[in-house]
Amino acid sequence: MLTDHWPVFGIRVTTPRLELRPATQDDLVALVELAEQGVHAPDYMPFSLPWTREPQPAKARNALRFYWSTWANWQPDDWRLLLAVVHEGRVIGTQEGMAKDFAHRREIGSGSWLGLAHQGRGFGTEMRAGLLELAFTGLDTRWAISAALFDNAPSLGVSRRLGYVDDGIDVLAHEGEPRSFQRLRLTREAWAAHRTIPVEVTGLDACRDMFGA
Repeated sequence: MLTDHWPVFGIRVTTPRLELRPATQDDLVALVELAEQGVHAPDYMPFSLPWTREPQPAKARNALRFYWSTWANWQPDDWRLLLAVVHEGRVIGTQEGMAKDFAHRREIGSGSWLGLAHQGRGFGTEMRAGLLELAFTGLDTRWAISAALFDNAPSLGVSRRLGYVDDGIDVLAHEGEPRSFQRLRLTREAWAAHRTIPVEVTGLDACRDMFGA
């Protein structure tokens, strides 16, 4: 079986309404089709890299190339875990976790998106909680970090509900203009204090070494 040789594919994260799993080829097809239906309002770009503006077929092909690269380039000291978010058997978005030199830094970043039709229902908080359980309980993470535009209230709201606090700003080029991004940081202690969503993580024991843990 593939998981005998690449055990990361056996990871499952389960919350009350969601399953997070490493994206299969069918999941990737579902994700590119979901993105084409809309991820944000046409007049607002929440991402530092405006990938949703690309025309087809480049948008789908570049998305697939990026997803495949996360596996091809995986190293214990530089990894990116792409999880498909599934609700009632349907892929509704992605939740990513990423780290460099995790063995020494014990810090994990995150990124995510949901299809427009699935926003505003609390899924963003639930899927991030799933990733944080994997990180803090499963991988003995010390800190989780995130960032969002100052006017991206939904993303900032998810972080603050889960206990993140402001951690400075970054100014990045955003569609040709400098824009300020709020950095946020979550400590293990703050995570424990805000940990209210039940999460089960399975399949991690077989691949801890792949995370540098």
